Amino acid sequence: NTKITAVASDFDFLGASMAAAEGEAFLFGIQHAIENKTPFLCISAGGGMRMMESLISLSQMTRTTIAINELKNNNLPYLVCITDPTAGGITASYAMLGDIHIAEPGALIAFAGARVIQGTVKEELPEGFQKSEYVEKTGFVDLIVERKYLSKKIGTLLSILLKKNSAISTEENETTENTQSLSK
Repeated sequence: NTKITAVASDFDFLGASMAAAEGEAFLFGIQHAIENKTPFLCISAGGGMRMMESLISLSQMTRTTIAINELKNNNLPYLVCITDPTAGGITASYAMLGDIHIAEPGALIAFAGARVIQGTVKEELPEGFQKSEYVEKTGFVDLIVERKYLSKKIGTLLSILLKKNSAISTEENETTENTQSLSK
């Protein structure tokens, strides 16, 4: 069993928009992960930053990014599980900074809305262009995993990232033994 620190967004509360309180919770989670040397898992959802908090809300994009960099400076894995919908400033910051991005099937992953983009580029957008399957094809998502399989998949990924996988451990031990016999 691998201990992790996790945060999750609740879309039922103001569309899981991000503001000062959510930013503090995210930073507290990162701090906890660093102090306890655990990987950090973010389960993202939401429409973005909470506009009624203006710059206080927007500053959470920077704050979470700096915190994630600190986590990475401590060589701790940062995994993101993208749920439906993940959009706006959430996509433009912490949801796309993971070491590994896992998305649920059919999840909307976007920065701006499809109509805004279509109006800007003035051309037809591909079918399902903001769904996880398309976003995986373009390289922004690594895996698409159904919710019921997430626990097992995350466990497997973390065992590899933390080098707890038996195949990796065995290989490392053999290398160490070979190096020791060569030095004798």
